[in-house]
Amino acid sequence: MRDGTIQGGVCCPANMPEAVVALTGASGARYGVRLVDALLEHDWKVNLIVTGAGAINLDLECGISPEELADREGVTLEENRNLAARSASGSARFDAYIICPASGTTIGKISSGISDNLATRSALVAMKERRKLIIVPREAPYSTPHLKAMAKLSEWGVVVLPASPGFYHSPQSIEDLVDFVVARILDQLDIEHSLGKRWTGEEV
Repeated sequence: MRDGTIQGGVCCPANMPEAVVALTGASGARYGVRLVDALLEHDWKVNLIVTGAGAINLDLECGISPEELADREGVTLEENRNLAARSASGSARFDAYIICPASGTTIGKISSGISDNLATRSALVAMKERRKLIIVPREAPYSTPHLKAMAKLSEWGVVVLPASPGFYHSPQSIEDLVDFVVARILDQLDIEHSLGKRWTGEEV
């Protein structure tokens, strides 16, 4: 086990990877919840941000509050209005920033350089520091302004990963579909995992 500190009888590695995860107002809160759990399962720490609209969807789709989601070992809940929070500064080191789900409004603000809350500010910090930023839009169909915003972000190095699950693995449940998308996020973070089946070329 790597050297670290002891907190509550639990060893906390000093160099445990850490991600900022923001849940915004798009439908698809289940993706964000599963992502948080998957990161924790792989020994990542999570700085959690939930916007006002994100909290509404979290309750509507998952039946939990931001505080309940944060009631997990390794999760720190940040206030979205607090622009003095740790993730608002480039001097605070995080290994990845993920907005899941990402609303069209949030995407538009980031592409325009607007950092009026902690979710958008953290994303712009990731961009200016040239760190991994993943946005997970969940919309259908996409409006032209949002498509153009995503194209701009992609050109600037942001990973645009729509919540569009595949079906070649013969999913048997909603959880299988959610895991498909979360698995793609973990792939972008170079995290070895066993979520779902990978294409082998022998399926057809």
